[in-house]
Amino acid sequence: MKSKRALLFSSLLFSCALKPALAQTEAPGTFTVTDERAPEEISEISRLYIDGNLVATFHLGLSKSHETTTVPLPAGRFDVDYALCGEITIVHDGHQETHRVSSEGQLHHPEGHALDAVGSNNFTDFFLVDYNDETVATHRHGRAAVCAAPST
Repeated sequence: MKSKRALLFSSLLFSCALKPALAQTEAPGTFTVTDERAPEEISEISRLYIDGNLVATFHLGLSKSHETTTVPLPAGRFDVDYALCGEITIVHDGHQETHRVSSEGQLHHPEGHALDAVGSNNFTDFFLVDYNDETVATHRHGRAAVCAAPST
């Protein structure tokens, strides 16, 4: 009887010790980002950075009007910094113009959310938004440092 209790007690201890280890290996949450070409856009190449790391590149053109990617959150993180960088070519007054766009912000508990990459101010500002929950993404106006072209 004592050996059965000892075995049961040992099993419980092992189970309790194993549970935190399993919790640490659980997959992090994910969210999606969709980039869609505006009617006046000819082409777009944009990059999405999370906490300074490149996580997605979008290539849009006349034959591809939108792209969606799933982004994993860094393990143990609920709030992350993001930056969007890109080059957008548009037709304006019958002429082609290429705009370099970038901005940065922060995502608050984005797991499970669907975010859109949107441009504003005549394609000079570029940021993420969740139209169903505007508290998920905050946007800081101005250029993102991670988007700066390296100087030689």
